[in-house]
Amino acid sequence: MQHRPLGRSGLSIAPLMLGGNVFGWSADEATSFRLLDAFVDAGFNAIDTADSYSRWVPGHTGGESETIIGNWLKKSGKRGKVVIATKVGSDMGQGKCLKKDYILKSADASLKRLQVETIDLYQSHYDDEVTPVEETLEAYGALIKAGKVRAIGASNFSPARLQASLDASRKHGLPRYETLQPLYNLHDRAVYERDFAPIAASEKLGVIPYYGLAAGFLTGKYKSKEEAEKSPTRGGRVKNYFDARGVAILKALADVAQAKAATSAQVALAWLMAQPTIAAPIASATKLEQLTDILGAAKLDLSKDDIATLDRASAY
Repeated sequence: MQHRPLGRSGLSIAPLMLGGNVFGWSADEATSFRLLDAFVDAGFNAIDTADSYSRWVPGHTGGESETIIGNWLKKSGKRGKVVIATKVGSDMGQGKCLKKDYILKSADASLKRLQVETIDLYQSHYDDEVTPVEETLEAYGALIKAGKVRAIGASNFSPARLQASLDASRKHGLPRYETLQPLYNLHDRAVYERDFAPIAASEKLGVIPYYGLAAGFLTGKYKSKEEAEKSPTRGGRVKNYFDARGVAILKALADVAQAKAATSAQVALAWLMAQPTIAAPIASATKLEQLTDILGAAKLDLSKDDIATLDRASAY
């Protein structure tokens, strides 16, 4: 399987990243272990998580996903086969924070939960606009120098703050964000393509978009807004995709999937993989059959006509 570079970091990954947001939430530890084993055994290598997963679950404090991944790494012995990506800066009770001392302390906590010596890709989860970008990058520099982090990335930043961070890296000789993790899928196209894709292309960033399946909407399993609302975990978000454009996208996905003897989920992820700035979309699964489905996207070759059909349906 051909790997794709994560910016200039020296890291490379298979064209699909497994989302760890479900670990400890809608997938218990035993299920998570099975999913992780199947993912790696199929030849994939990139796992994404965050210190805040799954803080939104009643009784959880954050770190549950990292803890499960750490337990799996210890049990499986597969540390050498995976690129571990986690994040810092989400609201863990103190608000969004990317101050130097906070990052250093949070990195140590993540390393302990993950049971590793080095985080391969450490990402700023949300921007902290009151902290100078130089302070944040200096923290990452200290972690890289200490061997605790290999490369860094950014997620929910504004285009201006992302560019300011990249400019500060050049100006001051600080580590630079090698990856960008934005919201991007067939339905959520406009913001990324207009505001972020030009930066990603010019700066040669590796883009690893989240919600590659639009919280499950693009799988086609929800047939109506009313059906989506019944989902206790995804319904609130998925129902918002059921506009006229969303329905047109689902039809185009179904048509291409039928012609390719594939599934809508595979086509939606293959469309992302075919975009010029994308290293690997992130997708999660709570069942082995779901995982098998999404892994098939990496083997699906969409023609120019297929992509044009999807582009027309999802035009904004």
